[in-house]
Amino acid sequence: MKNLVRLLMLALLVSACNSTQKEEEKPTIELQMAMDSTVTEKQVNFKAIDSDEALIATALMAAPAESREGCKVIGINMAGEWVTFREGSNEFIVITDDPSKPGFNAACYHQDLEPFMARGRELRAQGKSGGEIFDIREAEVKSGQLEMGNPGSTLHIYYGSKTNYEPETNKVEDAIYRYVVYLPFATSESTGLPEVPISPDHPWIMNPGTHRAHIMISPKPESQDF
Repeated sequence: MKNLVRLLMLALLVSACNSTQKEEEKPTIELQMAMDSTVTEKQVNFKAIDSDEALIATALMAAPAESREGCKVIGINMAGEWVTFREGSNEFIVITDDPSKPGFNAACYHQDLEPFMARGRELRAQGKSGGEIFDIREAEVKSGQLEMGNPGSTLHIYYGSKTNYEPETNKVEDAIYRYVVYLPFATSESTGLPEVPISPDHPWIMNPGTHRAHIMISPKPESQDF
C-alpha cells in the first residue's frame, strides 16, 4: 500500500514539473508585446524616397561600400531635372533612381563606360527604341567612333519593386543586386561561360559576339538561403 502511495505521489510530482516547464516555455504577455513591437518598429522604419538627399543616399548603395564616399552622382532629381548631384574623386559614376518611374533602380559603373552610357541616354532622349539604340551603338563601337573602356569594366545594379528605404542604413526595401562585366565581342567559346544561367546565381554571358557582350552575375537575395 505504501509503495502505491509513493508511486502516486511521484506521478503527481512529475506531472506538476512538466506543467511548470511548459508554462515557463510559453512567452509571457510582456515578452510577446515586446516582440510584436519590434516587428512593428521595423516596418515603420521604412520611409519614402522623397528628397534629393534620399535619392543620393540610396543610389550610393549600388557602389562598393569602400568607394561610396568618392563616387560621382548623376541622375534625375525630385524636380524632374537631369543634374550632377556631386562630382567624384574615384573611378565610379552612380546614377540615381528616376523618381517618376515605378519601383527602384540605381546603378554604379566604371567611368570608362561613361561615353557608352551617355550615348545610350542621348539616343533614348531622341526617342530611339531599344533595338535602334543597340544597332547604332554596335556600329559606332565597331567603327571606333564609340569607346567602351577596357574589357572587364563593371556595372553594378541595385533594384527592386518598392520605393521605401531605411534611413539608418540607406537600404531600399527588398532591393537586390546584379553585376555586369562588359567584354565586348566575347563569346561563350572565348570565356567558357554558358549563354543561359545554369542556376539563378550562376554567371553567364549575354549578347555574346556583340559590342554589348557581358557577364551577368545575380547573387541570391540576402534573405534566401544558399
